[in-house]
Amino acid sequence: MKTKKKTNTRTTIRQIVREEVAMAIQEVITELREPQQPTKPIQEKKYYSKNNILNDVLNETADGGDWKTLGGKEFTTDRMNELVGKNYGDMMNDTSQPNVNIAREMGVDPNDPSMDFLKKDYRSVMKAIDKKNGK
Repeated sequence: MKTKKKTNTRTTIRQIVREEVAMAIQEVITELREPQQPTKPIQEKKYYSKNNILNDVLNETADGGDWKTLGGKEFTTDRMNELVGKNYGDMMNDTSQPNVNIAREMGVDPNDPSMDFLKKDYRSVMKAIDKKNGK
């Protein structure tokens, strides 16, 4: 009885291994049939920083090129508002208490007495500074 179970187990294992090997071979054949993508020419390594790891990451990013066409088009200074405007656009239009809104977004309670400096309107101070600097 034990030999029959062993034989059945062996047969089952052999069948499973055959199926797995057949699938692996099909994957290899498919990969070989697909056209090879041309490899990028190796570019000289530029030194952006004294930190070797940071240099490696920056070189990989510069070589990648995916960042050049974010959103389907090339990002230039003309399109900067699309990138930054979503995050900071409300700050320019909010005249109520923009600092309080920013504090809330950051998870700080603006009603805390130690946060009164957030509620102050600093426009007059900034105008006085600009006037003093001659702008």
